[in-house]
Amino acid sequence: MTDQALRQEEEQEPILRAVNLRKRYTRGRGWRGKRQPVRSLRGIDLQIRAGQSLALIGASGSGKSTLARCLAGLERPDSGEVWVVGRHCGYSNHSREFTPIHLIFQDCGLSTNPRFTAAEIVSEPLLISHWGTKAERTERAINLMKTVGLPVDAAGRRADEFSGGQRRRLAVARALALQPRVLILDEALSGLDLSTQAEMANLLREIRRARALTYLWISHDLSLVARLASEVAVIDEGRIVESASVREWFAGPQSSQGQALLQAARAWRNGLGR
Repeated sequence: MTDQALRQEEEQEPILRAVNLRKRYTRGRGWRGKRQPVRSLRGIDLQIRAGQSLALIGASGSGKSTLARCLAGLERPDSGEVWVVGRHCGYSNHSREFTPIHLIFQDCGLSTNPRFTAAEIVSEPLLISHWGTKAERTERAINLMKTVGLPVDAAGRRADEFSGGQRRRLAVARALALQPRVLILDEALSGLDLSTQAEMANLLREIRRARALTYLWISHDLSLVARLASEVAVIDEGRIVESASVREWFAGPQSSQGQALLQAARAWRNGLGR
């Protein structure tokens, strides 16, 4: 096989692959006093290719965030496998200099130590991974702050001194610290005003192009999905029920769940226009 053929084969391999993922929780107690099982993921199969921007959409409780946490290695599925960059994810520590996948939450400010400065927040993954000296970690943190549009003189400020949009920028800088190949963004732009949301969307597009990243967007905002994603997957009751290109999906979802999501979004938008 020629070098070109090898490269083409590598490019065709999915960068992120989930195989038959299943996850069940227990919650509360029923009328007989027994804890009730809740099946969050029911045999999820998902593939994302390098450079793709895939949106995962679904109703509340459909399993979106559980899937995100399992893909990122933050939760262990009951069964199934996750492969990232051709390597099986064993839910153990990744390479000290390379973490292939990173998850950014909506409430990113809650996941940071309020006593840390911005530079410490961004460089913490490097510290945990024992990467470089303190000076080298600080230098990388400051460079990443520049990348996301934060001023260098903000490196010594605490997280609560930043606006909501700036804290999202800090979260992106932190996510980039260990040079991931895949970013999972779980409602990462929710709760921002429209202008800040647009700025963050443009920034994330630029970063994806500049760093050849792959994105998995989890969002209930279909207007953002239309702007930021190239493909759509619909999840319902722990199963992927439909996948298509953004253009095809918005032209007419094939699943009843997808149709309901699009109709609800249009009704909400029309209601605002009244």
